[in-house]
Amino acid sequence: MREKNFDDVEALPTRESLHKRRGSPRWLRIAIPALLILVWLAAASVGGPYFGKVDEVSSNDQTSYLPSSADATKVQKLREDFSDSDAIPAIVVFSSDDELSDEKIDAATDALESLAGASGVASDISPPIPSDDGRALQSFVPIDADADVGDVVSSIGDTLRAAAPDGIAVHVTGPAGFSADLVAAFAGIDGLLLGVALLAVFIILILVYRSFLLPIAVLSTSLFALCVALLTVWWLAKAEVLLLSGQTQGILFILVIGAATDYSLLYVSRYREELRVNTDKWAASMRAIRGSFEPIIASGGTVIAGLLCLLLSDLKSNSTLGPVASIGIVFAMLSALTLLPAVLFVFGRAAFWPRRPHYEPDVVADEHGMPSTGIWVKVARTIARRPRTIWAVTALVLLAGVVGATQLNAVGVPQSDLVLGDSEARDGQAVLGEHFPGGSGSPAVVIVDEDALLDAADLLRKHDGVDNVTVISADSPSGSATITDDGITAFGPPGTPAPDPTVVDGDVMLQATLSDAADSDAAAATVRDVRTELADTFPGTLVGGVTATAIDTNDASIHDRNLIIPVILVVIMVILMLLLRSILAPLLLVLTTVLSFGTALGVAALAFNGIFAFPGADPAVPLYGFVFLVALGIDYNIFLMTRVREESLKHGTRDGIVRGLAITGGVITSAGLVLAATFAALSVIPVLFLVQIAFIVAFGVLLDTFIVRSLLVPALSYDIGRAIWWPSKLSRRGRDAQLGEGAHKHVR
Repeated sequence: MREKNFDDVEALPTRESLHKRRGSPRWLRIAIPALLILVWLAAASVGGPYFGKVDEVSSNDQTSYLPSSADATKVQKLREDFSDSDAIPAIVVFSSDDELSDEKIDAATDALESLAGASGVASDISPPIPSDDGRALQSFVPIDADADVGDVVSSIGDTLRAAAPDGIAVHVTGPAGFSADLVAAFAGIDGLLLGVALLAVFIILILVYRSFLLPIAVLSTSLFALCVALLTVWWLAKAEVLLLSGQTQGILFILVIGAATDYSLLYVSRYREELRVNTDKWAASMRAIRGSFEPIIASGGTVIAGLLCLLLSDLKSNSTLGPVASIGIVFAMLSALTLLPAVLFVFGRAAFWPRRPHYEPDVVADEHGMPSTGIWVKVARTIARRPRTIWAVTALVLLAGVVGATQLNAVGVPQSDLVLGDSEARDGQAVLGEHFPGGSGSPAVVIVDEDALLDAADLLRKHDGVDNVTVISADSPSGSATITDDGITAFGPPGTPAPDPTVVDGDVMLQATLSDAADSDAAAATVRDVRTELADTFPGTLVGGVTATAIDTNDASIHDRNLIIPVILVVIMVILMLLLRSILAPLLLVLTTVLSFGTALGVAALAFNGIFAFPGADPAVPLYGFVFLVALGIDYNIFLMTRVREESLKHGTRDGIVRGLAITGGVITSAGLVLAATFAALSVIPVLFLVQIAFIVAFGVLLDTFIVRSLLVPALSYDIGRAIWWPSKLSRRGRDAQLGEGAHKHVR
């Protein structure tokens, strides 16, 4: 017969709860939860306002994330010596279907002159340059590096369109235009991304718990953790200890919300279990913390270890993500183990209203801690009947999915394709390519010895992918002079003396305008060719610029991917061996998680190519997908196998597997749904990289939750039996065969 559900204050004390009460004074029980809640509330109150200030300490400049040894990085630093300006060039394109008349050219010139003195616009705006076909003009408008690029580009476009004659289209493109696109794309991180993620998690929690108060408590825990993590990261970025970008910021938000919610779900599950056998909520809280401490710390520690492996990366965008995300995981664990227990202690059983857990120790004793009904009991029964069939079939299905991974085109994408949806900069680049050399405004920059100036320029000019070559000259009104067969040519009327090139420490700076768009494969091939030729002919020559930056970034990403993935596997393997006191179990867990990752990557490749028609993927996409899927996927195996080991110590391995799956199935599945939903929320930011990561991780987490952790791992472990714990003492317990048979009968 079910016991009456006593309120915590009125419930009859058990011997255990009386012991707990004698050991913990009442004032301490009140003071500790109250202090924890106040500390977190104060910290979150300080950190909350920083959501709108991240752009003050973040940067999306690719060059700042390259290793210092990269040619593009060296060139970027040397450019400051050749020019006093660090402005970002915007390219304004005026185009018409018909040849432009003198009146329209004069009107475009007047419109450009009206930009002089505008906020954020540097003074040295170039006059309009006509195209060979006479149907377009281009002008270079430098934008101050300290200005808000997005606002300035938008203002330039509005001003010029209002002043342009009828029949002339105006586009703003170039480096500043694409930077403005990225700024606009990341504008929804603080509001839209966070709102979608929290709403998705809230709906899932409502459906899981059929309660209103408990989801609020869990979401508050996650949000407080994010506020404190953001506060910490912001000041570290302010002190230039860390680099922060819009991409890193978005991943931090999602990772903290998802991880903190997962850890909270594990604690809630333990707390509800303990309330069924304890009338005293303090005793239930202490036992729940002890029961969830090890798996939460082990899971969070595994994720942190995997993330910190990114410190080995040559790319600072990767290496800084490691500590930034790790800080988020630390606060996610702390909030789940301190704030949530304090809040749930205050509310007690009322937190689960209207489905309050009853005090029913006799029922729990009859069940031996295992549910008697439910879908996960049925799954456990099925696995116990046919373990080998289940793990073999699921493994074959997953292996079939891995085949698709060979179709993932992760060799980089053009800058113009980074932002999804409409893009004025992309449209402008297309128009620019119709009337001018495709690389206009984004030249390859060459630093070469002064004595080799003309020879290096001739080498560049002879290349099919180079349209023209100029040299930086402070004596020239335009800041540069063209190099022709006759040498350096002055801009101006006939007889104007040729300006001298600017020389810095014996070097000069050449600018090679490429025939193809700076972010195209053809441009990349040209830069690689001239790099090789110049290095062979003039050792020490450096080649940088927009195209070279993309090349160096992709090369560094591929290097990072090949280095870091194996290191992460080894680190996680070691952690699991220490946690489970076994070699075989961790090996199988890692292999099954890697198999799950390969399948997710294969399905993603098919979706990217066939459904979404994406132009490709960044080389870092597989690396990020691996870090999140393997580190977070191992979380669920840790949740499962730590409980299986706990039950195996009492009942034997096969019985422990059945019990562990039945007990943890609900909470782990809920955690997987939450994490998949939070990562899926990344897709609201129209940036190709984030959308692809969102798909891979969300699909991979669901795959890991419902297939790998629910079927493959328990079936494989059940089939192996106690040997799964080899070489620990648990693998040599002679009673396991008998207990395993008992488990088999128990679940029939």
